[in-house]
Amino acid sequence: MSTKLTLTIDGNVIRDAKEYAKSRGISLSKLIEAYLRSVSNADYKKSDLNLSPITKSLFGSVIIENKDFDEKGILEDAILKKHL
Repeated sequence: MSTKLTLTIDGNVIRDAKEYAKSRGISLSKLIEAYLRSVSNADYKKSDLNLSPITKSLFGSVIIENKDFDEKGILEDAILKKHL
């Protein structure tokens, strides 16, 4: 269910955010929705994990839209590349 929300944000921030969203091929609304979803989920998840303060501050800062993303495979490839 979509609900309209009115926000008051600095004009320069809006301009930069629109450019950022456009460069990624998404609307500003979708960008903000994804951010709000990530921070609301991150607060819940962070409380359940024993993470360092730095890690907690970064938790949820990356949104991966590709459901088939293989982070372990990419990490393995990077480690092999580094050490071979």
